[in-house]
Amino acid sequence: MTEPEPAAAPAPSPWLEELPPRHLVAELDRYIIGQDAAKKAIAIAVRNRWRRAQAPDPLREEITPSNIILIGPTGVGKTEVARRLARLAGAPFVKVEASKFTEVGYVGRDAESMVRDLVDAAITLVRAEREDEVYDEAARRADEKLLDILLPSPPATTLDPAAAGFVVTASGQAAPATPEAEQRERSREKLRAMLTDGSMDDREVEIEVTPPSYPGLDMVQPPQGMEGPEMNFGEWLRDMMPKRRKRRLLRLPDARRILLDEELRNMVDMDDVVDESMDRVENHGIIFIDEIDKIVGERATAGPDVSREGVQRDLLPIVEGSTVQTRYGYIRTEHILFIAAGAFHAAKPSDLIPELQGRFPIRVELTPLTEADFVRIMTEPENAITKQYQALVAAEGAELEFTTEGIAEVARIAALANDRMENIGARRLHTVMASLMEDLLYNLPDQAASKTVMDGAAVRERLARVVNDDDLRRYIL
Repeated sequence: MTEPEPAAAPAPSPWLEELPPRHLVAELDRYIIGQDAAKKAIAIAVRNRWRRAQAPDPLREEITPSNIILIGPTGVGKTEVARRLARLAGAPFVKVEASKFTEVGYVGRDAESMVRDLVDAAITLVRAEREDEVYDEAARRADEKLLDILLPSPPATTLDPAAAGFVVTASGQAAPATPEAEQRERSREKLRAMLTDGSMDDREVEIEVTPPSYPGLDMVQPPQGMEGPEMNFGEWLRDMMPKRRKRRLLRLPDARRILLDEELRNMVDMDDVVDESMDRVENHGIIFIDEIDKIVGERATAGPDVSREGVQRDLLPIVEGSTVQTRYGYIRTEHILFIAAGAFHAAKPSDLIPELQGRFPIRVELTPLTEADFVRIMTEPENAITKQYQALVAAEGAELEFTTEGIAEVARIAALANDRMENIGARRLHTVMASLMEDLLYNLPDQAASKTVMDGAAVRERLARVVNDDDLRRYIL
């Protein structure tokens, strides 16, 4: 009789760039309704990163990414595209707000900080991958340390080597084959089983750990623009401080978590993590610049708008390709993909300085959402708002059901509110749903066994007071 083959390990998630454009669009379709032009442009630009890596060496350096600017009103999915891209594994990704940057010389963040944020994101990403690779071994070592604490070794005794044999323990160490040693090994295995099944989770143990860092040292930062490896003040001070150990009395799960983190830190080579992260940033990094229209101001104005064009000038060398100094080393930005987005209500993309316009050759206009789009948003995505409220109600032991007519009525009211007031796109659904569900969520603990059906009549009844009153509609919806 042949033994069954062990189950194969789950295949790792593909890199963002390894997804063909059609598959990447299908992945975005799971959460974002419509905007096919924007999804197509982003999928092509992302896939081109992988295609560039397959090109011959002399030509590879000449292939630059095609940066994209997304233009569309608020609430149509520009930021949601960034959120979904960030959750696909592999490529370092960071989302920044252009309105938070100030011109060099003003108080605030300079534009180069987005590259430093991207490097930090890459370090976190690669370190998590390396920890996953050694997690099983680190967990085994942490368990062995806990077992040594729970069952300390007996004092060493002198044995006649000719009279005593040896056995190999579960930890891989040789021990004398005496009755006491065999009894101790059986006790250790029982403790291991109890540790695995959680029957000793309430027990407390005293462990000795090394604090990850001294408080406050991570807050010691060099001046802006002086963040090279030679200026890493925090690490320099940490190396100067004496290493200290601290004893703590903890419950077993907490002690195991701390020992596991310590083992992971010891097993992961941070030099390798930094090298891999720097390479990924330069060749696979993606920076999403949101609200780029907020740094577009009237030409030749005074006052707070005077620094807006300066921010554009600071962005220009980063987008077109320059060398940025970070605390891990120097980063070249020639091959980082930049995706910008803005509503452009009070300005036009042509109001950007001409040099910056030329660095975003692909422009995609996102269309406003219609009532039919609202119906799809509430039914098709995996994270649809109706499914979210159903999960919240189910947590109280109740049941919530939305009928087709009820969803259509919510979509109609949201579209009507957008027409009569400021058009805020799909965000209007959240305000309408919050007003619709307010009484139910407030009274829910007392109605835990009930089932609520939101059909067209129920939606109209619950929202009639708000919809028919202009003042309430203006301030609530």
